[in-house]
Amino acid sequence: MSDSKPTALKPSIYRSKSSFLDLGISNSRVVHVDEKGKMMSPSNSHSTLETFNEDSLERGLKSRHVQLIAIGGAIGTGLFVGSGAILSTCGPASLFVAYLIMSFVIYFVMQMLGEMTTFLPLPGNGAQSFVNDYLSDSFGFAIGYNYWYAFSILVAAEVTAAAIVVEYWTESVNIAAWISILLALTIALNMLSVKFFGEAEFWFASLKLIALTGLIILGVVLFFGGGPNHDRLGFRYWKHSPFKEHLVEGSTGRFLGIWTAIIKSGFSFICSPELVATAGGECQKPRRNIPKAARRFIYRLAFFYVIGVLVIGVIVSSNNKRLLSGGSDASASPFVIGIQNAGIKVLNHIINAVILTSAASAGNSFLYSASRALYSVACRGNAPAVFKTTNRFGVPYYCVAASSVFGFLSYLNVSSSSANVFAWFSNISTISGFISWILVAFAYLRWRKAINYHGLSERVTFKTPFQPYGAYFVIFFISLVTITNGYAVFFDFKVGDFLAAYITFPIVVVLYVAHRFYAWKVNGVQYWLKPIKDIDLITGLDIIEEEDRLEPDPIPKNWVERIWYWIA
Repeated sequence: MSDSKPTALKPSIYRSKSSFLDLGISNSRVVHVDEKGKMMSPSNSHSTLETFNEDSLERGLKSRHVQLIAIGGAIGTGLFVGSGAILSTCGPASLFVAYLIMSFVIYFVMQMLGEMTTFLPLPGNGAQSFVNDYLSDSFGFAIGYNYWYAFSILVAAEVTAAAIVVEYWTESVNIAAWISILLALTIALNMLSVKFFGEAEFWFASLKLIALTGLIILGVVLFFGGGPNHDRLGFRYWKHSPFKEHLVEGSTGRFLGIWTAIIKSGFSFICSPELVATAGGECQKPRRNIPKAARRFIYRLAFFYVIGVLVIGVIVSSNNKRLLSGGSDASASPFVIGIQNAGIKVLNHIINAVILTSAASAGNSFLYSASRALYSVACRGNAPAVFKTTNRFGVPYYCVAASSVFGFLSYLNVSSSSANVFAWFSNISTISGFISWILVAFAYLRWRKAINYHGLSERVTFKTPFQPYGAYFVIFFISLVTITNGYAVFFDFKVGDFLAAYITFPIVVVLYVAHRFYAWKVNGVQYWLKPIKDIDLITGLDIIEEEDRLEPDPIPKNWVERIWYWIA
């Protein structure tokens, strides 16, 4: 207990550990914090303040952090390296069309998550919690663990890609050493306060976006013959087989080429919109920053992805033999191949450094999302209570540790035979993400009905266009992609490929049925879907609105700040 002047403090929200679902909202109250962020609350005496220790996730992410986490986590090795395999198999036009179509899908997924997150940005919330709260606990259980697995295995995928990039410069050191260093760095960043994680991700993503912008400009220069060899490329590589035939000949083969490109491009986009929803519970002034990030996410993603693959199709021939490795080494990056073909020296090393940063950044973001997904599952009683524990920095360190275990699967790449096993796991994660998007769309439709039922439309501060039709489109289109994702296996049947394509279905079904049976037998739950009248949209809404009111928008002091606030 100590005396202090209340005027030296600023208002904040104290979230009691005993609050509903431990998400820190229902039993919250307005308190004051000092200049260091230490929370204090008036006791019975007006001159005395009592210090509280908060045991929950903290709002340590700024607007610029959220925006760069969103786009930085989305742009990984799928664009820089994996796009080369699609170009080789399907052709430049198919590659471009696939990324364009998937950008529309991501646009609608981001809209749905943005609306739901902005309405009630609870600490620990995310896509999996919306499925749980707006569909049923059983769906939430199944999709929660599905998300946790998908995010966690993507950490291993990105760490592996980063380690392989390092081997571009030297193979004298065993790849296991690089994997160990990168894993240690990723885990360490996620064990620190979220503000340090956000800061690291901000600079990682900034470097990535600056470099990608430079690559797009370089593609334009090479298009007009501005390279060292003055070879004007134009659309030279689009003149022969822009839509490559795949598996069969003729128009059917060209269609299958486009469809295969759409399926394979999914890995580049998977689980990226969820990063914004996950960060919503830990960012400052979420009702301002989440809509801002959601609106700009799709434009930035479409620009970098769609224009990026267009540049790839311009600077590299789909018949280039080096693309056939499909990313088995860093030199398979179409950007690197195009640079070397143009006779540009040194730049290939710079691009590989960017790819290294890109992989490390994406792995960092996916581990963050994996730990928060497990935290959310635990908060709803579907995982051991120990996973609800956070340290004094608001980090769910047990969740980070458990999610990191999947990262060690990257050691499978030490030998070529086990690398095939790892590729199998990575394929499963893509389908896990597709299934999650479908259930998120269903949850969104239920959320809209609940909003109307409870008469809360006026309190929805972020509304997006083309809804609910965008949700219907996602359900139909992604369901079709998910069902047909392994169609190629039926042309040359292999058990391993078949399981990689479809084993996620029975896993999710088993998780759902097991929890549904338990809920029915033990808890007496009779409904398959939570009744609209029982969907809780009230708890915590007042405190969220009060929190938003207590944090006014920053007022720029000069034209520099005005530009900066608009950007970030």
